[in-house]
Amino acid sequence: MTQRFDFIAVGGGIVGAATAYQYAQRHPGARIAILEKEKRPAAHQTGRNSGVIHSGLYYAPGSLKAQTCLKGYAQLLDFCEAHQVRYEVCGKIVVATNEEESNRLEILQERGRKNGLAGLEFLDSKQTLEVEPHIQAFRALWVPQTGIVDYPGMTEALIQRALASKGSLHLETQVISMERKGDITTLKSHQGDLFEAPLVVVCAGLQSDRMAQMDGLKSAVRIVPFRGDYYDLTPAAAHKVRNLVYPVADPNFPFLGVHFTRMVDGGVECGPNAVFSFAREGYHKTAFDLRDSASALSFGGTWRLFSQHWRYGLGEYERAFSKAKFLQALQKMMPGLTMEDIVPGRAGIRAQALTPRGKLVDDFVIEKGAAAVHVLNAPSPAATASLAIGEEILTRLGL
Repeated sequence: MTQRFDFIAVGGGIVGAATAYQYAQRHPGARIAILEKEKRPAAHQTGRNSGVIHSGLYYAPGSLKAQTCLKGYAQLLDFCEAHQVRYEVCGKIVVATNEEESNRLEILQERGRKNGLAGLEFLDSKQTLEVEPHIQAFRALWVPQTGIVDYPGMTEALIQRALASKGSLHLETQVISMERKGDITTLKSHQGDLFEAPLVVVCAGLQSDRMAQMDGLKSAVRIVPFRGDYYDLTPAAAHKVRNLVYPVADPNFPFLGVHFTRMVDGGVECGPNAVFSFAREGYHKTAFDLRDSASALSFGGTWRLFSQHWRYGLGEYERAFSKAKFLQALQKMMPGLTMEDIVPGRAGIRAQALTPRGKLVDDFVIEKGAAAVHVLNAPSPAATASLAIGEEILTRLGL
C-alpha cells in the first residue's frame, strides 16, 4: 500500500516533531506524516536527557548551535505556555571549585554575553550558599535564563498540533529504503508499506548516519554512541538542590560534566557521565550490539579519540561502574553528599558525530541527500533549539 503526503518527517523525537510542526504552521491543511520505528515518540535522546532548557551559555558565537539555541529558547517558552507543557525558568549556577576553573568562568560569561544572554552574575562562595545552601564554590556564575521542561510532553504536543489537520503518526515503522524519482521521494518500511512525499526530512538521531548512507549521502562523520548514567537524589536528600548546579566544563569535550538537575516532577537527577557505548540503543552498562560495536570500532576516528583522551575516558568508566567514584565527582561541588543520598537512576545515549581525525563534531550538522534532508548531528542543546532547527531546515528547503 502506498500512502501519499506533502511532507514526511522520519523520526519521532523532538527535532522531527518540531520540524513537522513548523511545516504545518507554514502550510495549514498539508498532509503530514511522522514515521517512528519505536512504539512511542521520544523513546531515545528526547526522553532520556536531563530535561534542561539551555540558555546558550556554552556555544561558539555565530555557530548554528548558538543561533538556534537562543531563538529556539524563546520559541520553546512560548509553545509550552500556549499548550500547557510543564516547564519552569529556574536558573542555574556553574560552580568553579578552584582558581583555574574560576578563570574559565570568565570565558563562559563573555561567551554568554556575546550570545545575547542577560543577567549573568558572578557569585562568591557566600553568595553561592545563599542560592544553593549545600554547594561549596570558589566562585560561581549565576545563569538566570536556564530552565527545566517536560521534553516528552512537549514532543507529544508538537506531534498533536502538527498532525491535527490531515496528518498521521506511524509507530513501529522503520524505514529500510528511500528513493527519489522526479520530484517525489518514496520510503519503504520494514513491513513493506510505501510512503511518498515531495519533501522528506530525516531526524533519526542515533541512526542518522545510517539513514544518510541509505540516501547515498557520503558524509565523513560517523555516529559514535556515548552512554550517560544518572543517579537520583533520594526523597530525603532532594532538598539539597534547589534548581540546577553545573561544574565548569572541560573545554576539550562537548560534555558538560556530572551535574545536579531538579526535574519538573520534583525529583533531582545527578549526572550524566559519558562513556563509549557498545550499543547505540543499549541503556544498560553491559549492553552490546555486534553491528553497532563493529561500526564504531572499525572507524579510525574512534581509535584516534581513544588515544587522545584515554585518561579522561578511563575516569568516566570508573564512574560508570563505581558508585563511590561517581559520588566523588558530585562531592567536588557538594562535599556533604553521602552514599545514602544517591540511588541508581536511568541512562541515556548521546548520538555524537565523530570525524575520521577523532574530533567530536561540536556544531549541528544538516545536509541534503538525493531523497531527503538529513540532520546528521544534533546533540545538546538540540531539544531546546528544536523549533529553531525546524525553521532552519525549512529555510534551507526554500519553504
